Amino acid sequence: MEEAVKSLYGTTVEHCEEMIDHSLAQNIKVKFLLESHEKAGCPIVRKFFKAVNCGEGMAAAGGYQEKKGITVCSNRIILQDEVDQTLIHELIHSYDQCRAKNVDWTNCAHHACSEIRAGNLSGDCHFKRELLRGYFEICKHHQSCVRRRVMKSLALNPYCPKSALEKERVMDEVWDICYKDTKPFDRVP
Repeated sequence: MEEAVKSLYGTTVEHCEEMIDHSLAQNIKVKFLLESHEKAGCPIVRKFFKAVNCGEGMAAAGGYQEKKGITVCSNRIILQDEVDQTLIHELIHSYDQCRAKNVDWTNCAHHACSEIRAGNLSGDCHFKRELLRGYFEICKHHQSCVRRRVMKSLALNPYCPKSALEKERVMDEVWDICYKDTKPFDRVP
């Protein structure tokens, strides 16, 4: 099997970089979010995105860090769609940082709000994706998915409360306003 082709454990950094380039040039939501950053006064250049092999410390397929950019975990990515989804999700975090200017990622409520928005707006909780993850709910599956994914992310934040109940309380405090906030989209895409 050709080295650039995916394996059971992901793909190469080089192949992942090519998939990032494809997303930036071809994916409509990624391009829209890049334009939205530009309009908000935070233009993004290509070096903002990086493919790397991620260690155990990162539980997701990628991440956003203020001033460092977006990382995509090549060893956890196989398909172009996974790169697209990762970039969309992380670009929403970046957009939140851009427009708010005062997001404090050590503040659990700020983190929860951005995760609610990213889960709601990115397509992470599309019914098809949920089925592939083994979740099958007819009623309110979207909200259940967003809540579950927010809690998973907050569990990795050392600045959030240790107790799951306390994390859930923080999420609930910001849920309504953050779930309804669809910027830069007009509505949930």
